[in-house]
Amino acid sequence: MGLPRKLKGFNTFTAGESFLGEAKTITLPELKRIMEAYRGGGMSGPVKIDLGQDEIQIKVVYGGLMRPILRQYAETSHDAVQLRFAGGYQRDDNGQVDAVEVVIRGRHEGLEFGDAEAGSDTEFTVTTACSYYKLTWNGEVLIELDLVNMIENVGGIDRLLSLRTAIGA
Repeated sequence: MGLPRKLKGFNTFTAGESFLGEAKTITLPELKRIMEAYRGGGMSGPVKIDLGQDEIQIKVVYGGLMRPILRQYAETSHDAVQLRFAGGYQRDDNGQVDAVEVVIRGRHEGLEFGDAEAGSDTEFTVTTACSYYKLTWNGEVLIELDLVNMIENVGGIDRLLSLRTAIGA
């Protein structure tokens, strides 16, 4: 019998700067495909057609205002901001720790300053629209999505290689 891996600690980084102790929560990107139902003549039911990757975003709640992040707001390049999440997931049956890393590149879509009240919490929420995503588990790249360069590498297989070749990219 095994026990699940649980996040026991994490850190976030931007532009190489550690925010250890400052990031309160992080909502890692949801990976979702855009699918469209299709039913042609002679088919007994619809089949979902994969039309590609849906938008990717990440949300981080910090314990207070973050000057380095405020300076990144309104960047003009789609990949101007790099954010790295490093998490330690541990199993309580055998003590094994897995290092899980998510690296994104994008730009901040929203800054939520919350309510300003003397003596209360000063949470600061940042939502970042991503054009690049990479998930690494114990040093092995499991998923890498580069939306601008039409790369979808999953488990070591570039799923868009034949399409890029077909269009001369």
